[in-house]
Amino acid sequence: MEATPTTEPKKRGRPKGSTKSKGDKEKDSGGGGGAAQPRMRGSGGEKRNAAAEESYAHWKLLVPVLYDWLAHHNLVWPSLSCRWGPVLEQGNYKTKQRLYLSEQTDHTQPNTLIIANCEVVKPRVASENHIANFNEDARSPYVKKYKTILHPGEVNRIRELPQNKNIVATHTDCPEVLIWDVESQPNRHAVLGAAESRPDLVLSGHQDNAEFALAMCPAEPFVLSGGKDKTVVLWSIQDHVSSLATDLTQSAESTSSIVKAADNSPVGPRGIFQGHTDTVEDVQFCPSSSQQFCSVGDDSCLILWDARIGNSPVVKVEKAHNADLHCVDWNSQDENYILTGSADHTVCMFDRRSLTSDGVGLPVHKFEGHTAAVLCVQWSPDKHSVFGSSADDGLLNIWDYEKVGNQEDAASKSPNTPSGLFFQHAGHRDKVVDFHWNANDPWTIVSVSDDGEFSGGGGTLQLWRMIDLLYRPKDEVLEELQQFKDHVIECAKT
Repeated sequence: MEATPTTEPKKRGRPKGSTKSKGDKEKDSGGGGGAAQPRMRGSGGEKRNAAAEESYAHWKLLVPVLYDWLAHHNLVWPSLSCRWGPVLEQGNYKTKQRLYLSEQTDHTQPNTLIIANCEVVKPRVASENHIANFNEDARSPYVKKYKTILHPGEVNRIRELPQNKNIVATHTDCPEVLIWDVESQPNRHAVLGAAESRPDLVLSGHQDNAEFALAMCPAEPFVLSGGKDKTVVLWSIQDHVSSLATDLTQSAESTSSIVKAADNSPVGPRGIFQGHTDTVEDVQFCPSSSQQFCSVGDDSCLILWDARIGNSPVVKVEKAHNADLHCVDWNSQDENYILTGSADHTVCMFDRRSLTSDGVGLPVHKFEGHTAAVLCVQWSPDKHSVFGSSADDGLLNIWDYEKVGNQEDAASKSPNTPSGLFFQHAGHRDKVVDFHWNANDPWTIVSVSDDGEFSGGGGTLQLWRMIDLLYRPKDEVLEELQQFKDHVIECAKT
């Protein structure tokens, strides 16, 4: 399949002039074709933002205090998406897990979908010295490339199938959604002129490019997409599966592959849903249903759909924000709550019980803590009231809506701290284009940023976990600290 490239720039997410590999940047900066030259931080040629660098330096000093574990991985090429895959091994001190990311090249090499093996250090294992002393220009030993897929076009969005995390969907600059069985795909070498890898399934239905809006259903192997044609499209992966490849009576988890097409024709949609008046930027399933879902777009609307009722909106919230909506997520632990993130720098939390079909629906709360467009929002799998948001300002904020209006919590914070904000990850020095909570390792996050001009590479991938003293119950934390204090006093006596 050939991707149909767009002639128009994306409205968000595309790295800003950073589609050069680390080696190319070293050549451009005077390194020539020989060995890589040392990079002097803060040099005029790098056009550093002094304030951002000062903020980053302050954050780095606090890493041993704020984090239980952090791994910093300098990317060769920019990546627009990152996702956790299945757990491979459980050890005493580490967990081995798949990690999906991409490489967006400058066309001197093929664009790729990368399958990596990642070692996740378990809580309270990493030493203070270990997490504090990382090299921004180095690649982490905890992230190792396992397989490369030569992707037709750049990868804008990756989503894994909950029923079988070896199956992933990708969006590129074309109308189709591509489905990959990463275990059955051959490993390829990324060399110029190499033939592109062939997806296991191609989902058709959009009439224009679908670049970002992509979701996989937790309840059934369904796929949801939105695009520049202003539509939301729904597919079932199993609508076009060879009976020779799999028994449809078996679960997706027990089959060797659920995406072996009976022939080479693309898979058609279950439904096409019309209601947006501009590009659909993000979509999300209701966690317990393959027929209910929501979408947001550049028309500033949040729309709720129900495929059992028809192809028109069930609820349409006009002007959910004061600008384009970039992202949406549906709470898996309390299905009444939906998050939206916007170019107006805010995150809104809506209660679907208070939305009406005439478009009236005020958010339960508006979270104001970013200074630039919000690109990604996601509920935490570890606590129903916690979520993260990342933005063009280089920050990944962790919020808890139960702390909104909490007088005791407010008294312990700076007056300028936004309501509900309880942790701020400032380890990226440019826009954080994507992040993903790890459902298998509590409070662990992977995040990726387009800070290639700062990092001396294609961008930064970070795996991190805040220290548990920040989110555990206050009484429990105080008791532990008191025990530690008592222990130190006893040791001093001896």
